[in-house]
Amino acid sequence: MDIKWAYLLGRLATGLSFFGHGLVRLPKLNGFSNWMVEQFSKSMLPEVLVMPFSYALPILEFVSGLMILIGLFTRQGLILAGAISLVLIFGTTMIENWEALPSQLIHVAFLSMLLAYLPQNSYAVDHLIKK
Repeated sequence: MDIKWAYLLGRLATGLSFFGHGLVRLPKLNGFSNWMVEQFSKSMLPEVLVMPFSYALPILEFVSGLMILIGLFTRQGLILAGAISLVLIFGTTMIENWEALPSQLIHVAFLSMLLAYLPQNSYAVDHLIKK
């Protein structure tokens, strides 16, 4: 029984992180996008790729975080958050922001563990739907 509570705690913490990242950026989407484009202005990534991603990122973080948080389509939410994290890691290396990398790797570790132990996801909307 404790493993199910431990899973819930890890899922809620990870979901809140993604949800919160997206939530605070959505009201200031243009400013966030401008900041991100500026961060990548000297990287090898062209603005034509950075700009659309900078608008999509907060939405994707918000949606994946919400899915993980409430446990609805948890597997898909975890995979989406993992894909987001991998893209962020790539971007982080392109601008040599080595300080941000450990946080991103920790997120991937949590997402990986949550995927590995998905059968323990008992306290979730997914579990209610299966009944």
